Amino acid sequence: MCSIPDDIFTEPEFSPDTLANLGPLRRLAGVWQSDRGVDVNPKAEGPETRAYREHIRMDPIDPQTNGPQLLYGLRYHIHINTPEEAITFHDQVGYWLWEPATGLIMQTIAIPRGQVVLAGGTAKPDDARISVEARRGDSRFGICSTTFLEEAFRTDYYRIDIAFNDDGSWTYVTRTDLALRGATPAFNHHDTNTLRRIAPPTPNPLVGLLKDSKVG
Repeated sequence: MCSIPDDIFTEPEFSPDTLANLGPLRRLAGVWQSDRGVDVNPKAEGPETRAYREHIRMDPIDPQTNGPQLLYGLRYHIHINTPEEAITFHDQVGYWLWEPATGLIMQTIAIPRGQVVLAGGTAKPDDARISVEARRGDSRFGICSTTFLEEAFRTDYYRIDIAFNDDGSWTYVTRTDLALRGATPAFNHHDTNTLRRIAPPTPNPLVGLLKDSKVG
């Protein structure tokens, strides 16, 4: 996906303004909400379909470097509950990252049930659709789960497809292939929702610091 230069230590110059350098991810920045999510998940008696409410906050972070690699990104928090229950149905944190030099996009996922994911894909700055995916056993874009999940609800594959809509909203479809103990084939656990922005993004800390120094 990218070539590694001979010099792996020298960091590049970068713009402090993350919002201006997020490529296709710029449309995700801000605070989002929807009560029209649909989840299809496995139960002992068969697939269950549930409606859910979703709140997502995506905040720009300061530019990040891995030696010569330069990344711009968003830190996110997803909170989901259902119309009939105020308790948390799903909680997720992570980052969306964009590498302008290569078109690489990444999503990191951490959920409080003992699972983490790093998913990757490529895109152009003005793409109206983006996708990332991860596979169990891939040492680059992979899935890592606790012992119970690995043996009872093993995740073999993850993918999210996002479409940016003309009205400023965005729609996602996630697919998670679950190998359930004692059942074949893998279960396609999938979710979909359309999010609408309820608050604008906040500039990353470095931009605020530079503005304050100019005022002083």
